[in-house]
Amino acid sequence: MSQSVDRALTLLGSLGDGPLSLEQAAGRLGVHKSTALRLLRTLEEHGFVRRQPDLRYQVGGRVLSLAHRALEDFDVRQVAAPYLAALNARCGYTVQLAVLQDGEVLYLDEVAGPAGDGPSRIGRRAPATGTAVGRVLLAGLPAAEPGEEPELAAVRRRGWAAESAEHREPVTCVAAPVAGSGGRTVAACALSAPAGRVPPAELARMLPELLCTAEAISLAYGGSPTPRWCENRCGARPAGRASRTSGRASGARRR
Repeated sequence: MSQSVDRALTLLGSLGDGPLSLEQAAGRLGVHKSTALRLLRTLEEHGFVRRQPDLRYQVGGRVLSLAHRALEDFDVRQVAAPYLAALNARCGYTVQLAVLQDGEVLYLDEVAGPAGDGPSRIGRRAPATGTAVGRVLLAGLPAAEPGEEPELAAVRRRGWAAESAEHREPVTCVAAPVAGSGGRTVAACALSAPAGRVPPAELARMLPELLCTAEAISLAYGGSPTPRWCENRCGARPAGRASRTSGRASGARRR
C-alpha cells in the first residue's frame, strides 16, 4: 500500500472521531508536522477536509457527499427480498416493493400469494396518485406548502396508506414506507389481494405485520424508523441495527 494513501486514510479515520489540530494529526500519524500539513492541505483541496476558524481540521463535505451517494446506490431490492418472502409466508397475500420514478410508481419486486393474483407487476408502472404505494411515496417527499393534498398529510401522519379497487386493476392494498438515510422514504412495501376475494377490512388486519416488515427493511437498509410494532414478529431484523432505535438489547432472531 502506498504510504501516502495509507496515511491519508488513517487521517480521515481519525477525523471521523472529531476535529484535530495539526499537532494532533501529526501525533496520530507519528510523523513531523510538515508531513501532516501536506496531507491535510491535499485532502482540503479535494474537499475531504476543511479547516475550522479555530485552525483545527474536520471532515469535509466531499466525504459526506460520497457517503450519501453510497447509501443511495445501495440495492434496496436486494436488502428487502428476504423480508418480503417472510411476510408473504406469514400472511399468504401478495407482497410488493415499489419506488417513485419520474412521478410514477415503479414496482421493483413481488412475492405472489399461494393462488397467484394475476400477472406479476415487477417492472410495471402505475399512477402515483391512484395507488396506496404511490400515496406513501408521495407523502415521503419533502412537505409541500400549506394547502398540500390533505390525504397525503394524513398518510404522512399515520405512516401507511390503503386503497380498494381505485386503480384500473381491482385490488385491495395497504402500503407502508421504507426509510433510508435521514429518515427519507426510499421505497414502499405493500400487501395486496384481489378486491373481489379479500375485503379491505381483512387485509387491514395485516397492517401490524406490514409495518413491522417495513421497519425491519428500513433498519437493514440503513434508515432509522421509530419501532412501533415489532420485536421478533418480522424475523430477520439485525440486532445491531435494532439497538439504534430500541432501548432493549435486541435479541431479534432469524427465522
